[in-house]
Amino acid sequence: MVCSVLEEMRIRSLGVIDDAVVELSPGFTAVTGETGAGKTMVVTSLGLLLGGRADPALVRIGAEKAVVEGRVTVPPGTAAVVRAEEAGAELDDGALLISRTVSAEGRSRAHLGGRSVPVGLLAELADDLVAVHGQTDQQGLLKLSRQRQALDRYAGDAVAVPLAKYGEAYRRLRAVAAELEEITTRARERAQEADMLRYGLDEIAAVEPRPGEDVELAEEAERLGHAEALSSAATVAHAALAGNPEDPEGIDASTLVAGAHRALEAVRSHDPALSALADRIGEIGILLGDVAGELAGYADDLDADPLRLAAVEERRAALNALTRKYGDDVAGVLAWAERSAARLTELDGDDERIEELTAERDALRTELGGLAQALTDARTEAAERFAAAVTAELASLAMPHARVSFDIRQTEDPEGVEVGGRTVAYGPSGVDEVELLLAPHPGAPPRPIAKGASGGELSRVMLAVEVVFAGTDPVPTYLFDEVDAGVGGKAAVEIGRRLAKLARTAQVVVVTHLPQVAAFADRQLLVEKTNDGSVTRSGVKALEGEERIRELSRMLAGQEDSETARAHAEELLATARADL
Repeated sequence: MVCSVLEEMRIRSLGVIDDAVVELSPGFTAVTGETGAGKTMVVTSLGLLLGGRADPALVRIGAEKAVVEGRVTVPPGTAAVVRAEEAGAELDDGALLISRTVSAEGRSRAHLGGRSVPVGLLAELADDLVAVHGQTDQQGLLKLSRQRQALDRYAGDAVAVPLAKYGEAYRRLRAVAAELEEITTRARERAQEADMLRYGLDEIAAVEPRPGEDVELAEEAERLGHAEALSSAATVAHAALAGNPEDPEGIDASTLVAGAHRALEAVRSHDPALSALADRIGEIGILLGDVAGELAGYADDLDADPLRLAAVEERRAALNALTRKYGDDVAGVLAWAERSAARLTELDGDDERIEELTAERDALRTELGGLAQALTDARTEAAERFAAAVTAELASLAMPHARVSFDIRQTEDPEGVEVGGRTVAYGPSGVDEVELLLAPHPGAPPRPIAKGASGGELSRVMLAVEVVFAGTDPVPTYLFDEVDAGVGGKAAVEIGRRLAKLARTAQVVVVTHLPQVAAFADRQLLVEKTNDGSVTRSGVKALEGEERIRELSRMLAGQEDSETARAHAEELLATARADL
């Protein structure tokens, strides 16, 4: 049962396609047409819907933008639906509407369920919706990293669990090694920094500044520097308030206020308002007495000692020498000292830290070696099952004598980790180099598929791998572009038969030029150009009955009306239907 189905795509102004709708269905759909008719644009369009790179060269000449819209039915609650709804997308009658626009200037926009979304979100959904395979994917299978990823994907949790533990230890080891290298390689710089900090702390300790001392000394210096003027002013003010003993006849503020108070006291009982004023004048008299007393004390206590002034200025000079180097004021100097003391403790602890990091690094390398061994064991076990399954599939693809195997090896490296008594190179995915080998016929030695497989064999190996995946890690929709490249005859028939079998549990869309493959399809779409070289809405149509026989005849012999080709086409269809 297919979980998700790509129902249709509308393509506008993309390559040779002017405006066309590709209607798809569950099961096996074959897309055929003349060379250059635009079949591959179907794959390109789907790639754009799935977050692929937007190439402005794809925009049809004369158009401002290319637009691809797709409709994918998805069951509620699936990972794709949850992620889409988190982004604000809404389902349309159980379907996700996806849109991608590419302008001629290179700008790209994506919409999902009526909401504008980042293109990267479409790529996230792709993993759960569609597996696209084309010529570039075949070449990708030649890379060792892709072959290891394929094996790990097949193994499932048997590899994923130890790989996650290995990855965690690997990242920790990298962090520890980086810190250790930073400390050891910068030892001279760190020693110089420690000497500078130690000198500064010693200089500050020798002065012993107190918090706020600079403010206090500035105020004292200001007072001592103007002692005579301050004393004279205080004396004159005191005489004005309390009188001058040397001039008993003089009039002062206290005497005048006292006289005013006496004058009101005599009559205050006759008017409450006047009584209140008398009380206020009495308060003024008390206040004048207090101020006069404080002025007298200030003048007596004022120290005009030049020796004290010199000592204050000397202390301020010492503090200023610190603030020029370590802070704007004494508070800044003390803050610098606190930070520097902590940093010096860190730097002075380098030797101890190096010992700790070295011990941790060695322990992690030992741990990593054990995890790498477990990972290798899991891959080795999975490789045997994977190779046997792919070999069995190849037998169904007209390669009955081919044998697939895996070479799992490690590279000696004195700086690596110890695994199985050997010191080998390691990386984020373990210590293993995984290579897929193919022996196409009995007696042939297993060789890397990059060297030992023809184009047709590589196509079949890729299809066999995907069919095996479908049994362990299924994808709702598979789209193959020229999976039958380099294949013909019986092998093509077997590919068609195998694709039809895959379509029993998933939606399969195949762009093909082989009638042997197209004949096995549940639905065949023809892409054809108009006279002006473009593909329009009427240029993509489903073929039934006589039209399908004519297209298969053209694919067989290049002649739609050839009786021999028609007979062969009818035979192909009959064979395919009987097989299904």
